[in-house]
Amino acid sequence: MDSGIAECADPKALQALAEGLTPAKIDALLRKWLAQLPHPFSRKDSQAGYRYQISILQAEFSLTQVWDRATYGRCFFEEVIRENIDLGRPEQVQLIFARKMRRKTATDGRCRTRIITEGVVPSLHVYYKNTHLKQYHKYCPQGAASRTETTINNTYDFGVGRRLKNLPALRQIGFAANRRVLQVEQLTHDCHIGAEAFDKLQKPAEVDGQHVSALPFGQERVQALLTVLVLFCLQPEGFRNRQLRPLLAQLLGLSDPKSAPGA
Repeated sequence: MDSGIAECADPKALQALAEGLTPAKIDALLRKWLAQLPHPFSRKDSQAGYRYQISILQAEFSLTQVWDRATYGRCFFEEVIRENIDLGRPEQVQLIFARKMRRKTATDGRCRTRIITEGVVPSLHVYYKNTHLKQYHKYCPQGAASRTETTINNTYDFGVGRRLKNLPALRQIGFAANRRVLQVEQLTHDCHIGAEAFDKLQKPAEVDGQHVSALPFGQERVQALLTVLVLFCLQPEGFRNRQLRPLLAQLLGLSDPKSAPGA
C-alpha cells in the first residue's frame, strides 16, 4: 500500500521492526552523514563539545484500517462525518488529546472542526492549537482503508520538548489521540453493537449457575416507571403505591390516574 503494508506473514515481527526506529538509530544516521559532509564545526569545536542536535519540528502518527469491501468503508466513513461534526468543540478535544482546556484556549478559535471535500472524497479535520488530526477514506490497489493521522507541529502544545529524545513521548501522544478519536466515534456509531447488547440485556441469562431475570428496558411501562422512581419528590421519606400510580398513569397517558396496581 501507499504509506502502509496491506499484508504480512508475520505481523508481530513487522510491528517490532516498525517500533525499532528509535531516537538512537535516527541519531546514528545523522552522525554517519555528518562525518562525511562538511559543516561549520571544526575538529577543535567538536573536541570542545559543540555538535548538532536533531529537533522535531513536525511529527505525524497514523493508523490505517483496511476494509474488506470498499463500499462498506465509504458508507461508514460518511456516516461518521455526519455524526461527529462537533469533534472540534473543546469538550470533545479534551477527550481526544487528554488535555484540560483553559477558558482562553477554548474560546480563541484554536479548537475547531473542518469538513473538506476534494472531488468526491470527504475528509474530517480536528484542530487543537498547532496539532492537526485528519481522517479520510483512502483508496489503494488493495482496496480501501480509513486513515487517521495526528500531526504535531509544536511539541510544546503538550508540554514536551523538541529534542529527539522526546520522540517516544510524542509517539504515545499521537497514537493515543488516534485511538481516542475512534473511541469517541464508536460511541456515536454504535447502532448495531448497541442494539445487540440492548437486546441481550432484555433476555434471561445464566451467570455462574444462577438464573438472572430479564430487564425489559424497552417496554414503555418500564421506562415510565424508571422515570417516576427518580423524581426527587418521592425520595426524602419514601413513597407508597398510591402515590406512584397517578404519576405513572400520567406518563403513560392513561385516562384513569387511579388505575389498578397491576394495570
